[in-house]
Amino acid sequence: MDGAQKSEGEGEGSGGRAGVVIAAVLLLACAGLVGYGLLDTEDEPEKSTAPTAAVTYEVTGDGAAEISFLGRDEDGTATVVRDAELPWKRTVQVPLGKRPTVAVVLGEKGGQVSCTLAIRGKHVQRATAMGEFGRATCAGELPAGESAAGGS
Repeated sequence: MDGAQKSEGEGEGSGGRAGVVIAAVLLLACAGLVGYGLLDTEDEPEKSTAPTAAVTYEVTGDGAAEISFLGRDEDGTATVVRDAELPWKRTVQVPLGKRPTVAVVLGEKGGQVSCTLAIRGKHVQRATAMGEFGRATCAGELPAGESAAGGS
């Protein structure tokens, strides 16, 4: 009888180990698929060859500021920098035909900030925000057909 009980116990242990092995295999398979998805570059869209222009955004002043700006992202999604340390400056390539924009929002402590926008080194606009949650926006125009090489 002891021999029969021992073999039953071994059977349960084998079943438990088999479950652990199956779970481990499934976990590795899932990790492999995730890794393949992260590393697979064949399905990524080609880098845009659309002509661009150099746009410089600059924010100066005091106080904590949240800065949103348009860069090379062709779908029009802005990049947001929270609690930006001032002065802040960024030069990015913006696709021709898009509207380069930088927006600044002060925090609840207020302050005073100015944003400026330059396209291909030429000053286009300046705006100032003051006080609690003050806002300022600078925007410009990039013609759709102008060559990126001109003036950069």
